[in-house]
Amino acid sequence: MIVFKWLLESHCPLPTHGSSRCFPLLTPCPNPPVSATKDKAAARKRFEAVYSVVRDDLLADFRKCNMPEETIEYYRRSMDYNIPGGKLNRGLSVVDSVAILKGRDLTEAEYFKAAVLGWSIEWLQAFFLVCDDMMDDSITRRGQACWYRVEGVGLMAINDAIIMEGAIFQMIRKHFRKEPFYVTYQTEMGQLIDLITAPENKVDLSKFSLDRHRKIVIYKTAFYSFYLPVALALLLCGFPVEKKNPSDPDYYKLALGILLPLGEYFQIQDDYLDYAGTPEQIGKIGTDIVDNKCSWCINTALAHANDAQRAILDDNYGRKDSAAEARVKEVFAEIGIDAMYSEYEASAYAHINGLIDAVPEAKSPCGEATLRRSVFRVFLEKIYKRTK
Repeated sequence: MIVFKWLLESHCPLPTHGSSRCFPLLTPCPNPPVSATKDKAAARKRFEAVYSVVRDDLLADFRKCNMPEETIEYYRRSMDYNIPGGKLNRGLSVVDSVAILKGRDLTEAEYFKAAVLGWSIEWLQAFFLVCDDMMDDSITRRGQACWYRVEGVGLMAINDAIIMEGAIFQMIRKHFRKEPFYVTYQTEMGQLIDLITAPENKVDLSKFSLDRHRKIVIYKTAFYSFYLPVALALLLCGFPVEKKNPSDPDYYKLALGILLPLGEYFQIQDDYLDYAGTPEQIGKIGTDIVDNKCSWCINTALAHANDAQRAILDDNYGRKDSAAEARVKEVFAEIGIDAMYSEYEASAYAHINGLIDAVPEAKSPCGEATLRRSVFRVFLEKIYKRTK
């Protein structure tokens, strides 16, 4: 399965292909829009307006192919159900990052390009979630039934997910035909590690470790959720992927060095909230324990458990049984997972702040934008001590 990531064919090592092309300045709007950092509600509403444009473009492509109206309406329903309902943090981060890099409100044309790239990541996210929910046999997502569980959908969700992935190609072709965007496989590599380590029907905690968890997190979450939005913003603002001179800053390596630890912190938060949060709080039923997930909580517990506690974890983790789940949670409480998470969060926050403080604030070669520490700080403050 090909999974999108524009910009880089491989992050190990960083790529050598790219473009140093600077995008031309466009005529400013007479009334610049309210930025996301000033008014979150206004920013979300404006970003959602671009969703409607992108969705309608994709529906128009279906009509050009003489698809039946019933099929077109199903496609609309699939997109509306799965794509715009989340927090939209990934997509909005592209727009926010471009505005911070440029140091001003964006023109309408600049905003639209950034928003289309942002929505491309939201389509990518929806593709992953629809597939992930089926693989995990999940029940709810974002406070509603998983798409494959909706009446009349079922296994058609597999094809729906494939169409979501294909739609990203269509967006890039339509709006960025001449720009250098590439694909890679990092996220599915992470998913493969996850599935091999923790198959739902075979529990073997000897395969689990904090090191294995970190690999899954970096490949499955951090690249596309954190690095990708900023990398796209850098490219859109004219920051070259290739260094012309040895003394030039390596903008993308700097971003990668901060955003991968940030993505790891985010996923550890997610793992902890799955254990400690309520469905009302996190928008889904926490199932990591019963689904045999290789989460931070179980790996931390395994690293600190005594023999008796380890035996309870071996006997009960990954069982589709509420009593077994309760026994696992009792061990987590005995070991002190809550306190360990609080300690981890404080340490991660301090470490990432240190990495951000070390970033040199360098201008792009075309002089239109500056690599600002606030690009990364905004990400960190969005997720620090989040509860959902």
